[in-house]
Amino acid sequence: MNKIAVLIPCYNEEKTVRKVVEDYRRELPEALIYVYNNNSSDKTYEIASEMAQTDNHIIVVNEYRQGKGNVIRSMFKDIEADCYLMIDGDDTYPPEFAGEMVRYVLDGQADMVIGDRLSSTYFTENKRPFHNFGNVLVRKLINKFFKSNIKDIMTGYRAFSKSFVKGFPVLSHGFEIETEMSIFAIDKNYLLKEIPVTYRDRPQGSESKLNTYSDGFKVIKTIFRLFKNYKPFAFFSLVALIFLILSLILVIPVLISYFETGLVARFPSLIVGGVFGLAALFSLFVGIILDVELLKHKQNYELMMNIYNSIEKKTNR
Repeated sequence: MNKIAVLIPCYNEEKTVRKVVEDYRRELPEALIYVYNNNSSDKTYEIASEMAQTDNHIIVVNEYRQGKGNVIRSMFKDIEADCYLMIDGDDTYPPEFAGEMVRYVLDGQADMVIGDRLSSTYFTENKRPFHNFGNVLVRKLINKFFKSNIKDIMTGYRAFSKSFVKGFPVLSHGFEIETEMSIFAIDKNYLLKEIPVTYRDRPQGSESKLNTYSDGFKVIKTIFRLFKNYKPFAFFSLVALIFLILSLILVIPVLISYFETGLVARFPSLIVGGVFGLAALFSLFVGIILDVELLKHKQNYELMMNIYNSIEKKTNR
């Protein structure tokens, strides 16, 4: 089994793929470079395949399910290594940080190393203000919801241990994948390490595949979906609180009128308020039940990972 695998998902990166592969091939000469072409309509596949013909450390694979999440799913499932370095094929991540990121994983100091762009040059290099705003918003939401302190949630520059890769169930299809990785690592208490990395904007002629609004909405939607899945008691308690407030808004005036006159003047408000009160109670019970189930799931996950790690150690002896 190869120690280091460099993962490069590519979609229409003919302008940059050659340079990216050459840079990381030079920086990590012992690594295998995996270029997964995701239905590119330009010459990305041809350029990468040409390089692979003359260098057996370069492997090119076609992934026909569109979306970065689908590419990462296939990579994590198919590739065996001790350390996985994930980068983008757009030449925005300088290779000189790769060695340090890989060493943290191989030395057992981290399960996921995050290349932190936001503490470095991202805001000066990135010319898309809504991307900058989106990165900050996502970071604040996740750190608030999950009580963490990750500085760059959506970076595509990461290194992973084998146990993280083989234990991570990829559910996202597109660019939400980095957000999902971050939340999963926080929830499962994986050992995280962040290092500041310089970021450079795409070279001229290379266009971003990320749509600021539609992909941004998907990321926000993913955060709330994962908040519901990973923190069900907090999520459904919030829903219960909203229903309770609506119930009180409708019921209190009716009760005040009743105590003053002895009559129930607005039966519809009382009925709807009662329904909202029941909905609040049901939401709270749902949160409690799901929280218990989540605890059982975490216990089972830990047991499964212990068994997996035990088998890995015996295999590597």
